[in-house]
Amino acid sequence: MNCPFCMILREQQDRIIRQTEYTFTVLSDPRLMSGHLLVIPKKHAEKFSELVREERYELFDETVRWEEIVLRDIASGCDISQHYRPFIPQSKLKIDHLHIHIRPREFEDELYRKVQVHEKDVFAALSEDELRKFSALLSDK
Repeated sequence: MNCPFCMILREQQDRIIRQTEYTFTVLSDPRLMSGHLLVIPKKHAEKFSELVREERYELFDETVRWEEIVLRDIASGCDISQHYRPFIPQSKLKIDHLHIHIRPREFEDELYRKVQVHEKDVFAALSEDELRKFSALLSDK
């Protein structure tokens, strides 16, 4: 298996900022902004459903812990995200190992000015047809 995150756990422990029983946290490399963190399960998994309950709980608890540290010590805002995109091949920018991004944010920071300022052109109002379609599709699942 050619997983950069598993390699950190095996061979580059000096990159790890904090470890728990089921997770480890590193600074993202590459990063979107200074202080960009990744909280990663030690178990190689691509989706949350591949983790047992204790692993998921600890992953979320660590994310909350780091969010509070970022908000206290680094920035006035914070983005948290996770992406599952099996249709994109693994690369330096996309790793096939579940991880949660914690990104320190400030008002109209560089990411906003270069990318997110354009979100208004992407978001669309929820139509009645879409509401009915997805409500029917997703209810009682």
